[in-house]
Amino acid sequence: MMPQNFPAPSTWRRIQTAWGLPDLAGKGRFVAANLIDSLGNGLVGAFIVVFFVKTTSLSLVAVGAALTAGQLLVLPVPFFIGPLLDRYGPRTVVAVGNWISVVGFIGFLFSHAAWQIVLWQFAVQVGSTAFWMGSSPLVVLVAQGVQRARWFGFVRGLRNVGVGFGGAVSAVALSIGTVAGLRAVMVVNVVTFAVAGWLVITLRGADTSEAAGAGPAEPKSSEPEQEVGEPTRPPSGGYRTVLRDTRYLRLVATNISFVFASTVITVLLVVYAVNYLDVGAWIVGVLVALNAAMVALLQTLASRWIEVRRPVTVLVLALLFNAAAFVVFGTLLVLPGWAMIAGLLIAMVLYTAAEILSSPPTSELSVVMAPEHLRGRYLGVYQMSWSVGGAVAPALLTALLAGGAALPWVFLTAISVLAVPLVLGLDREPEPTSEAAPAGDVAPVE
Repeated sequence: MMPQNFPAPSTWRRIQTAWGLPDLAGKGRFVAANLIDSLGNGLVGAFIVVFFVKTTSLSLVAVGAALTAGQLLVLPVPFFIGPLLDRYGPRTVVAVGNWISVVGFIGFLFSHAAWQIVLWQFAVQVGSTAFWMGSSPLVVLVAQGVQRARWFGFVRGLRNVGVGFGGAVSAVALSIGTVAGLRAVMVVNVVTFAVAGWLVITLRGADTSEAAGAGPAEPKSSEPEQEVGEPTRPPSGGYRTVLRDTRYLRLVATNISFVFASTVITVLLVVYAVNYLDVGAWIVGVLVALNAAMVALLQTLASRWIEVRRPVTVLVLALLFNAAAFVVFGTLLVLPGWAMIAGLLIAMVLYTAAEILSSPPTSELSVVMAPEHLRGRYLGVYQMSWSVGGAVAPALLTALLAGGAALPWVFLTAISVLAVPLVLGLDREPEPTSEAAPAGDVAPVE
């Protein structure tokens, strides 16, 4: 029998395989939308407080209070977006979320009083919440049931690059320091979010029967074909069904530990390193750069490793890495000065490894564990773990730090370890009930 000769893979295909990248063919609009949206987040996130201090007569404290008030008003919003996600699908919700943010950013340009900042911050955060709630199910549909871990990892890495570049552009604008320059950055931000929304709403061509992937397939009906992210049947049930799903609530509780962990860099690191370890502020910049570089360079490689392992195994490993990182952070208090720098670097590597490992499986499980016809409501509850955790973490962690330098690290270690038993068994299929369809990796049927 003659040996068969197969064509050698292209250079790009070899790069995709080596770096754990998903198949990007035909997904240009989706990739561009995520990159542009991340660029916009990087542009505004780095300088929003300075923007209002420079463009209004308000004090720094008043600006901070107004932005916080706008953020707090958004806490119940996920419960309202959930039914909209079930009814209109992730494509529409993500696009409209971007456009709502556009309205908010335009409002920022004309804000002069505290109540105006509260109003437009609320609008921006509503748009951001809609985007994040629709993003994961949209990734599942775009992935079409294959390479999901790679897609979640790739999107995360892409967002890190966009946010980092946007932050660098903002830093340049801040160094110039003129009001006109800051307004110009905000205008660019308006354009990026508007374009990202247009790219998402014009996505076409996902085959929803393929999106079901390895999960249990549903029989096809004779209804017309649907576009990306468009559902075909009205939802039944409600939030009471979600709150009775103890398996999904365990995922939500587990994610709260990751939410608290995600605030370490922004809430604890600078104060802890400078005031309690008495090291130079420059080391914090090095640690943040190390974190960003590791995520950008290693996220897709890690996703290639993650996709051939059970999500529960990966999440347990991420929780243990987090616990180890927090133990190292806490023990630095008793180490001699020469060992602190090395200890900070080791802790940051462990912390970043946990971040890289936790993102794809939590994003994927939040979608595929939810019955398709109630997926929006399930994601509304899941989003609350981010909203409530993000609101509580700064106050709680700083209060613990004031009570003792080791206390926040003890708390973070404890919730990471206690989350391990919550994770075990999450990827087992539950028994079907009359309340909701069995949870599975099911995309909207045709």
